[in-house]
Amino acid sequence: MNTPLKIGIAGLGTVGAGVIKILQTNEAQISARSGRDIIVTVVSARDRNKDRGVNLGGLKWFDDAAKLADQDDVDIVLELIGGSEGVAKSLTENALSNGKHVVTANKALIAHHGTALAMIAEQKDVCLAFEAAVAGGIPIIKALRDGLAANKIKRLYGIMNGTCNYILTNMAESGRSFEDVLDEAQKLCYAETDPSFDVDGVDTAHKLAILASIAFGTEVDFESVYTEGIRKVSPIDIQLAERLGYGIKLLGVAKQTQNGIEQRVHPCMVPINSPINHVSGVFNGVVVDGDFVDSTIYEGRGAGAGPTASAVIADIIDIARGLRIPAFGVPAGSLAKPQTVAMSEHLGPYYVRLMVVDAPGVFAEVAGCLRDHNVSMESVLQQSRDLGEPVPVVMTVHETKESDMLNTLNDIANIEAVVEYPTMIRIQTFQN
Repeated sequence: MNTPLKIGIAGLGTVGAGVIKILQTNEAQISARSGRDIIVTVVSARDRNKDRGVNLGGLKWFDDAAKLADQDDVDIVLELIGGSEGVAKSLTENALSNGKHVVTANKALIAHHGTALAMIAEQKDVCLAFEAAVAGGIPIIKALRDGLAANKIKRLYGIMNGTCNYILTNMAESGRSFEDVLDEAQKLCYAETDPSFDVDGVDTAHKLAILASIAFGTEVDFESVYTEGIRKVSPIDIQLAERLGYGIKLLGVAKQTQNGIEQRVHPCMVPINSPINHVSGVFNGVVVDGDFVDSTIYEGRGAGAGPTASAVIADIIDIARGLRIPAFGVPAGSLAKPQTVAMSEHLGPYYVRLMVVDAPGVFAEVAGCLRDHNVSMESVLQQSRDLGEPVPVVMTVHETKESDMLNTLNDIANIEAVVEYPTMIRIQTFQN
């Protein structure tokens, strides 16, 4: 057996403790598959006295995680602290600069600084690995970077946040409001006390930026990801979507177009019989379209101690085997500057819900707004109520430019009989 590979873990939260548990539970199997023993030598966390459910006896302990970057008995630093700046960033930079491999589950760090960190890693001939940063236990980064390496990726899309998927699934099944289901998710620890990162789409946007970089061979470009969360999705829209043959999911979509790369995160209406619509609860699902493989689908648990720690250890095993694959599939210096398409240029069909006073002539005014901006209606649903009462009117429109759709909604909102700003949800048909 070769010399043991020595691990230093910065952060002993859910994932850090999960890594130690798996390494201890499956020690013989992991050593056999790695070709060498993998041992944890150093750990760093705030609270030494917290019970983490794993044996930490005999491990060197630092209160200051930064010290892991220069320890002689550490070959790989696991950065499991989180956040795009501060200790996580400085520890990663210093560890790489000191010739140590880094494995991280930190999607924010990679989305904001991945290109620069990959350059440091390559200069020092060490690995920067982050399989656990996207979709937990689903090996989507390896699939894109390795398994699909022979393909030109045309598009990828998916559910990349289990909190949002849990909320939308339960809203659809129970008819309850966003706020009610979010409160339940927080009590079950599926959502953070401050859920903004998840429900406002930022977490998904981080992950999408990373996948788009690997898929299209471009620098990571988080700033160009259009991001919209699920706070405005209502039970009535979920019910009406079902009548129209759709479910509602928060998707991250990256697509290569003639004008550049689209990167967008927002609620989507998806065909009710599509595979992505059947990804429910806290599960994640990603679909990748390649020029020779067509569509490939990946589904599994996107978070939690077991799935995320499993992905971390998969990266450790690759390093133990001596694999030196560029972090984003090609050398960091070869990553192209991305040419991106603004969301205003997006073309697609739309769902629109109006709340209008049911009075003569209202629909003619709405139709005039559509006509003025070259928006073509596909279908209409209207529920009848007593004359003078607000009533939901639902339209779907054919493929339309986003800027034209928004201008249309602004005009419709100014109609006197329209009692609230129109609700718009983009429809994702998955046609090429």
